[in-house]
Amino acid sequence: MKRSEIIASLKEMPDLDVLIVGAGVNGIATFRDLAINNVRVLIVDRADFVSGASSASSHMAHGGIRYLENGEFGLVREAVRERNRMLENAPHIVRPLPTTIPIFRTFSGLLNAPFKFFNLLDRPAERGALVIKIGLIFYDAFTRKQKTVPRHRFEAQKKARSLFPALNRNVRFIATYYDGAILEPERLATEMLLDTEADQPNARALNYVSIAGGKQNFVTLKDELTGETFDVRPRLLINAAGPWIDTANQTLGLSTRFIGGTKGSHLVIHNPELRAAIGKNEFFFENSDGRIVLIYPLHDKVLVGTSDLPIENPDDARCTPKEINYFLDMVKIVFPEIDVKKEEIVFQFSGVRPLEFSGAKTTGQISRDHTIQVLSGDWMGQDYPIYSLVGGKWTSFRAFAEEVTDKALAYLSFSRTRDTKELAIGGGRNYERRQTERSKQLDGITAWTDIKTERLEALYERYGTRVEEIAMFISQGKDAPLQTLPEYSEREIGFLVTHEKVIHLDDLILRRTHTAKLGMLTHPALKELNEITASYLGWDLAQKATEIQRALQILEDKHGVTF
Repeated sequence: MKRSEIIASLKEMPDLDVLIVGAGVNGIATFRDLAINNVRVLIVDRADFVSGASSASSHMAHGGIRYLENGEFGLVREAVRERNRMLENAPHIVRPLPTTIPIFRTFSGLLNAPFKFFNLLDRPAERGALVIKIGLIFYDAFTRKQKTVPRHRFEAQKKARSLFPALNRNVRFIATYYDGAILEPERLATEMLLDTEADQPNARALNYVSIAGGKQNFVTLKDELTGETFDVRPRLLINAAGPWIDTANQTLGLSTRFIGGTKGSHLVIHNPELRAAIGKNEFFFENSDGRIVLIYPLHDKVLVGTSDLPIENPDDARCTPKEINYFLDMVKIVFPEIDVKKEEIVFQFSGVRPLEFSGAKTTGQISRDHTIQVLSGDWMGQDYPIYSLVGGKWTSFRAFAEEVTDKALAYLSFSRTRDTKELAIGGGRNYERRQTERSKQLDGITAWTDIKTERLEALYERYGTRVEEIAMFISQGKDAPLQTLPEYSEREIGFLVTHEKVIHLDDLILRRTHTAKLGMLTHPALKELNEITASYLGWDLAQKATEIQRALQILEDKHGVTF
């Protein structure tokens, strides 16, 4: 259903079971879980889907080994279990990630965990080999039954240097365990949303629609494209606005202080020497200030992060020069002979973790767990309660959504008929890991689309089993590789624009593709993508000029990219 048709249908029939405000990963996952259980649900976001906190992740599906030190065993157990489910349910996007910890000391930090557990330590203290070994034994224990990833291993200095020759000579040990790499977080969440809307006629999704207020039994929504407002009548409102939860509540006339978020920034770096030095492994370690940081293999680039800084207004989140210097200095701790220059930064991003407001003395001590804050409908005369989704991690989105859905179903007097534990996402449906069987599938698609197998292989790597739908679209018109980005084709871009709810050019370059994030864009490439998008969406000359200017402004302001 087209965007205009959804809005028209809501004007005609405004009654809903649930309205979800905020289309980040937690909101989308809840949207999916409610919809498959026959709930009439609408999800809206004031901007594009997955464009807020969920677009600023570290690209990891991980259990959070460091949370063991804070005594959050339940959180780690849940996250490890959910990491494994992501590997199974979205194998086209989430892949096993060998994660290596460089260790400089043997016995340091033995008292960290007990002191932190009893809130007696709020300063950094380096973790040595023995502490890390104990933590990884616990970590393995949480995932033993599922056997989705291998157990950890320890290597002494000589072996470590043979595996990673550029490694700091002062590293005494390395420990390697497995987590998951979320290669394209924005695509994962978007495909989950598209699946839901396609499969469930009771589910509708709108980007660029905000809440403008609410009284009695209705909520007023505003179309950010036209300025028009319209009302819907939900029985329940779920506030999944992430770091903007309190702002959204304020729009509804409520004063809350649920969020005390922290800012995390990342750099994407084009340095072939550093990329070769880490190989397939992420390096995950403790900096001298106690901050856990990472050096991560993101396609042919390197992702470096992350900071953990207090921030008041999430709209102000930007990667600062101080953070950039911090990250570049951090790389030298592990790979001191590799020179990484600021000019090699091709992209940067910053977002705010929607953590619960806390009196913790350091940001690292703030819980990463999730909670549902309930406001009954008795305040201000509203008939519907509000569930505010506070906290959470990318890895545990499915479990958090399940908890929210169970609570919502109970309130609505619905029964759960399905769950999402083994529900594949997008191109992960019927994904074929065996190359021989995959080749047979692709040969069949070649036979009826006349698209070369090599091209289909590239599409399979990018979109998983959605390759069939995309290939069908491509075959129905004249296609050619882009002149500036030959990895993509004109009708491939046309499919994304027409089938994935693209509204603005930046939706395409930042969230439906990784062209911006991987530093693939040039000014000619941006213009070519703009022309293709315009041809499918019917933009006139003025709109095309506006879209180019908007994209350039966002790239420079939020991501440090200039042409």
